[in-house]
Amino acid sequence: MRDANVLSPHGPAEFARIAAAAREARTSFGVAAGDALHCDAYEALRVCAQSLQMPYFDSERLQTLSPAFDSVSFPEADRRNVVIGRDGDGRLWCVTDDPFDTPRTDWAEGRIGVPFSIALAVLDEIRAYLKRHETTLRAVESVLPDVVGSTAAGNSGVADELSISRIAEDASPVVRLVNSMLYDALKAAASDVHLETDAAGTTIKYRVDGVLDAAGHIDDPATSEQVISRIKVLAELDIAEKRVPQDGRFQVRIDGRDIDLRVSIMPAVHGEDAVVRILDRKRLTDEARGLRFESLGFDGSTIAKLRMLSRLPYGLLLVTGPTGSGKTTTLYAALSEVNSGLDKIVTIEDPVEYQLAGVVQIPVNERRGLTFSKGLRSILRHDPDKIMVGEIRDGETAQIAVQAALTGHLVFTTVHANSVFDVIGRMLHIGVDPFNLVSALNGVVAQRLLRVNCAHCLAADAPDLADRVPADREALAGKSLMRGRGCGHCRGTGYRGRRAIAEILAFDDDLREALAARASAAAMRRLARARGMRTMRQVGLDLVASGVTTLAELDRVSFSEGPVDA
Repeated sequence: MRDANVLSPHGPAEFARIAAAAREARTSFGVAAGDALHCDAYEALRVCAQSLQMPYFDSERLQTLSPAFDSVSFPEADRRNVVIGRDGDGRLWCVTDDPFDTPRTDWAEGRIGVPFSIALAVLDEIRAYLKRHETTLRAVESVLPDVVGSTAAGNSGVADELSISRIAEDASPVVRLVNSMLYDALKAAASDVHLETDAAGTTIKYRVDGVLDAAGHIDDPATSEQVISRIKVLAELDIAEKRVPQDGRFQVRIDGRDIDLRVSIMPAVHGEDAVVRILDRKRLTDEARGLRFESLGFDGSTIAKLRMLSRLPYGLLLVTGPTGSGKTTTLYAALSEVNSGLDKIVTIEDPVEYQLAGVVQIPVNERRGLTFSKGLRSILRHDPDKIMVGEIRDGETAQIAVQAALTGHLVFTTVHANSVFDVIGRMLHIGVDPFNLVSALNGVVAQRLLRVNCAHCLAADAPDLADRVPADREALAGKSLMRGRGCGHCRGTGYRGRRAIAEILAFDDDLREALAARASAAAMRRLARARGMRTMRQVGLDLVASGVTTLAELDRVSFSEGPVDA
């Protein structure tokens, strides 16, 4: 029941009058009741709270509450967009964004069953609070207690439709758990779902904006094994085989669109681990329309070099970086910019992530014998002008790509390496002839993705620079550094969105001569710097100095360097 002194000391008629005045006040800010998508909603809700004599919780005050998920479960609070929490005095609060939503307040009174007080907060702040205090999966929390001892259901062969209502209808708790996990990952815009097995069960994590976030734990090894088996069934893998890695894929549907999921199963000490890569083709294809280097966040100097390299008539352009660093997106941007309709452009990828108009795109299918090397040989007989190879994984593919670049084709491809200089060693190590590589190579791009500060909760940052290398101290000395505190706009992380940083090594005659002579990486680095090459670390330090990101985020994706003249 509600605390008697919560809403107002006025009677029903007086409350109705104040409510009408508050609505009018909110309307004057151009924000409808319950709408918290604009900055004006913060001030509008303060006016509302003041008119109704109700407490208003800003972000800082909201964080002083301890979540009371024992009174109302996380999924219920999440569905209703309310915070049920206790303050330092033990007082129970129900924090909502709309005091005029009578069904919601009536639900809280009937559901909680003990005295509580009502307060107002902006919807984005409520969601950020729930995100920060989320210790289990949103949809999964209601499933985990029921899942122990159940069995995995079979696969119907048809893509499962994911929705809260469909999840609730699933007969098998294991099926509900797996579907809930995938649904929540898609809702959070995660790129991967990780199931990490330990002695006590399995930890569920999402990778969002390149960072893993623990979302829940299955507290039973037997149930964990059944969850892995369910994923194997969906991906049409051998559920009896637990000693070797397995790879597969399947599809689900959400909001009427198909989502591709790639599955990797790996044997570990306590059982099997699984990683599910999420590929939302429709979203990626929509993003690919009009894709340009500017949309990736590159600085002006980097864009100019990328455009120069992507518009050369022939040769080889290599893009490198770890998994999830945006390599393929950069190559798609390059193809979009050079796709004038006058050239034949063919790609071979695993899988085809974006669908580009006017481009022939071939998916790798190793089960049926279509590998990168075999596909690339066939592409060369397809009269292409420009070719994109999704990834160079072996010496045969590398040699064919180099030969294609030497015979008048412009070839874009990716290689896994840590820097522009490591790429060269990698290519030589897998058997590419150094003289052919020298002749074919136009340039190498190494890149990373940096999370950027949330613009809505920026605050001054003062990291300790005393133990930093001279290059870091010199770049940041006297600068006003910034960081995000965490708010509703950034799900409490302090970061919102990512942008790419890159170092580019464009080859000229001197660099080609040094490469042919097998010069050391240090000698190549000095020669490249003399020609104006800036490292990823230097580009990232500029972003830190300008308040775009934090030093901690830059440290996450790049190593500190010694003095520039080292």
